[in-house]
Amino acid sequence: MRTIVNGAERQSYPISDMIFSAAMLVSKLSHDMTLLPGDLICCGTSLGVGSIKEPVSSLVVAIEGIGELKTEFKL
Repeated sequence: MRTIVNGAERQSYPISDMIFSAAMLVSKLSHDMTLLPGDLICCGTSLGVGSIKEPVSSLVVAIEGIGELKTEFKL
């Protein structure tokens, strides 16, 4: 998984480093709610992300083999 802010990579780590596997998270959550295509499961962050201080910023979260989520936001 990689996090890129304004074109600069801020994080890069394997999802295998997560405390709970992606499969475990999906399994547990789906017991309490219906998960639909496109749903996001946010579960924290690793070291290196830092704060975003630019007035307009772009953010890309990429997972190899899955794809990228791109967004732009204003402070």
